[in-house]
Amino acid sequence: MRLSRSPVVLILPILLLGLPAALAEPRAGLAMHGEPALAEGFAHVPYVNPDAPKGGRLTLGGSGSFDSLNPLIVRGEPVQGVRELAIETLMARSPEEPFTLYGLVAEKVDVPEDRGEVTFYLNPAARFSDGHPLTADDVIFTWSLLRDKGRPNHTSYYKKVDRAERLSDLAVRFVLKSGGDREMPLILGLMPVLAKHATNPETFDATSLTPLLGSGPYRITKVDPGRSVLYERNPQWWGRDLPVNRGRFNFDEIRFEYFRDASTLLEAFKTGIIDLRTEDDPSLWAKAFAFPAVADGRVLKAEVPTGLPAGMTALVFNTRRAQFKDPRVREALLQMFDFEWVNKNLYNGLYKRTQSFFERSTLSSAGRPADEVERKLLEAYPGAVRADIMDGTYRMPENAEPGRNRQMSRKALDLLTAAGYRLESGRLVDKDGRQLAVEILAGSVSQPRLMNAYTGELAKLGIEARVRVADSAQYQSRLKDYDFDMIQFTWQASLSPGNEQAFRWSSEVADQPGSFNYAGVKNPAADAMIKALLAAESEADFISSVRALDRVLLSGFYVIPLFHVPVQWVAYWKRLSPPPRTPLFGYNPDAWWAEDARAAGP
Repeated sequence: MRLSRSPVVLILPILLLGLPAALAEPRAGLAMHGEPALAEGFAHVPYVNPDAPKGGRLTLGGSGSFDSLNPLIVRGEPVQGVRELAIETLMARSPEEPFTLYGLVAEKVDVPEDRGEVTFYLNPAARFSDGHPLTADDVIFTWSLLRDKGRPNHTSYYKKVDRAERLSDLAVRFVLKSGGDREMPLILGLMPVLAKHATNPETFDATSLTPLLGSGPYRITKVDPGRSVLYERNPQWWGRDLPVNRGRFNFDEIRFEYFRDASTLLEAFKTGIIDLRTEDDPSLWAKAFAFPAVADGRVLKAEVPTGLPAGMTALVFNTRRAQFKDPRVREALLQMFDFEWVNKNLYNGLYKRTQSFFERSTLSSAGRPADEVERKLLEAYPGAVRADIMDGTYRMPENAEPGRNRQMSRKALDLLTAAGYRLESGRLVDKDGRQLAVEILAGSVSQPRLMNAYTGELAKLGIEARVRVADSAQYQSRLKDYDFDMIQFTWQASLSPGNEQAFRWSSEVADQPGSFNYAGVKNPAADAMIKALLAAESEADFISSVRALDRVLLSGFYVIPLFHVPVQWVAYWKRLSPPPRTPLFGYNPDAWWAEDARAAGP
């Protein structure tokens, strides 16, 4: 017999299952540390315009191509926007708080004090875009499917669940395996939900241009393979009046257009084909936006403040390769990066050197001596952190003579000599006479400018260094299989790092295709610090454990940290309007609207 959707009837089977007293009061919000900032019954999130007009079209751009509409699997190059626009998660993340979730598909959530399990109570109104009710069966189906066939981050997260229990049509409980991972209830809250009746598990992990069926505000209605995709707002979207959605998802249509390279994409923005563009290249921001539409005010430039850590943009060593096994070699190659020259000559001096994996935040260890909590966490791993990184005095190499690099070259050569290399007829060779060789794999035509400047410095030391540019599909394939010596990559950072750190730095995923552990880090100290930050119950212990992880990664010289900007650069055509203020996470296009829709009304 099908259970009623009445809340009164729903309570009975839950009580009969003998849930602990700690699960007696479901809540509409859940924070990683402390309490949610918004009280129960809030009207809308604070950064939106709740009366923003609905209508119009937003066209965004991407470089390269796509061959799949499924972003939840390893295979293929997925199109942009599916996760954000078409598939909803159990709960919605607040861009105003470090890590807090509020009710979405699941209107309420319960967790005990030890966070050993989590129960989600689904919104009775939740519907997939075909009108089919969204139930606990869909949630459990999705969890099982992504655990077995999803991307490596999903498989590693969802395998931490011991079992999923269907309590009713509208309630599902996940019981976690032991391990002290207090973030897992929130990770499960961010699980996308797919329709069981419209998803074939047998073919799920194959690339496909058939849209997944989700419950989100938009549906994919037109696909030009590799070129463009059109999302149309679902007028029957079940969640349009929820507090977390009010003032968001305002465009009737959102279109993603793909262009063969970054320069073509920029030209598309300048001619108005693309409506909005974020920029991360200082030289382009300084020079490429001097076109007529900017001069006459039809295109606006904004420097958007952000409270997020800058993350780590770096040249990444693949330590699976023999030439990078020795950390002294990696440190030597870091010495050869002439940031001061690169910043002045390539980027108009607008970048700042990155000193930490959590730069621009209180989570950074740079310039801070380790506290007692950090030292206690690290005492079981002597030698895992250098003394100058432990006491906060270490800084990335600074070149007093940009372009000449003599002092840094001497230090690099000393390190390489200690690692067993010698100069022989202008070539840096090992004990067997093999020249040290490095190939940097580039995934776009814009990257070689920086890479060539760096390989030129390496050549001065007798290192055989070259840059190879791969097309989008080949580049992604080689990244997935770790088929490279070095790459340039950016790991984004949040104010609440958690399970994603294991997907980036843990020994467990180092040899697993498709992870973000591109450096191949296999470091017991890093593994332990990740476990510590996941188990931290107080904010103070959490910050200390993140800083300890930062120190371990910096001491390993797994990457050459590059640079960051202090703000987000955004340019847009004046027909668009941003929300009245910027949230903590910065630029957030789902709260923008089209000015030409105002006349039509909401």
